Amino acid sequence: MKIVTRWLRNILIFFFTSTILSVVILKYIPVYITPLMLIRAVEQVINGKEPTIRHTWVPLEQISHNLPQAVMASEDNLFLKHKGFDLEQIQKAQIEAQEGKRQRGASTISQQTARNVFLWQKRSWLRKGLEAYFTFLIENIWGKERIMEVYLNSIEMGDGIYGAYAVARINFGTSPDKLTKSQCAYIAVSLPNPLHRDSAHPTAKMKKMHNTVLKRMNQIDTFPKDACAK
Repeated sequence: MKIVTRWLRNILIFFFTSTILSVVILKYIPVYITPLMLIRAVEQVINGKEPTIRHTWVPLEQISHNLPQAVMASEDNLFLKHKGFDLEQIQKAQIEAQEGKRQRGASTISQQTARNVFLWQKRSWLRKGLEAYFTFLIENIWGKERIMEVYLNSIEMGDGIYGAYAVARINFGTSPDKLTKSQCAYIAVSLPNPLHRDSAHPTAKMKKMHNTVLKRMNQIDTFPKDACAK
């Protein structure tokens, strides 16, 4: 029994030490690769495609201020106010699930960032628990500006396209700091399903959603001015 207790203790010490250390390290260095990028590359190979990861890290100040504003308007309008979790949206999602309605996401930008950088995408109770844990860590160790910087650099924005630099170059033929308000709104609209929503070639439904995001961008809190130069 003592041996089992000792092993459990050592495993817990290793888990907390390694995860906290990794979060601290990634506060200061760019995130060049994520589990989702590797998973998608494997899926491309399985589907007979050439594995493609188009991703270039850029600092937050080199990304148009319109993009964080657009993703907040579309994905998480309380990003600057909550501590990582939008409890109201989580409760609504739970009620809708109990009523048998179509399941929808209630993840904040912080939760999505934690999942993209440290975990996998397939739903499970284990992943949800770890996601909450890493969300708590990045909220308290990284802070909002770093979370947004990592999010905008790591989020999937198309087939093999990850982050603001790649989507700006590939979909709009420009640099991330030159993305317009309209382009950023289309990018934000594509995020819930980037493999089927093309920000460069929006459908009628996407255009309608785009107009809604544009309006919300002017109604929510502005992302901290010292976080970006543009």
